[in-house]
Amino acid sequence: QVQLVESGGGLVQAGGSLRLSCAASGRTFIPYAMGWFRQAPGKEREFVAAISASGGNTDYADSVKGRFTISRENVKNTVRLQMNSLTPEDTAVYYCAASPRPYTTVGASTYDYWGQGTQVTVSS
Repeated sequence: QVQLVESGGGLVQAGGSLRLSCAASGRTFIPYAMGWFRQAPGKEREFVAAISASGGNTDYADSVKGRFTISRENVKNTVRLQMNSLTPEDTAVYYCAASPRPYTTVGASTYDYWGQGTQVTVSS
């Protein structure tokens, strides 16, 4: 089992930045690819970003490319999502997830472990 706890969400004005963190505990974190997903009210959960187990490969949704950066620090069992140039369309609950695959993967079904989510609200 891997337990994931997100933090760093909040309310920010359009154009602002937030950094989300996800702390992992339980089984060793290192072999897992990590991802961030989000779900806005009335919408399905969607892929945001992923990082391979080694941290050497990343993948992003087109809607966040150039604005969001995913990173991981395996020594601290932590993955982060730096979000810049936020827009109201980024408002959602953001979830951290862990996949037993070592490579990046975008499908929610490929992730076995999920955090509880953290709310991000961007005001116009």
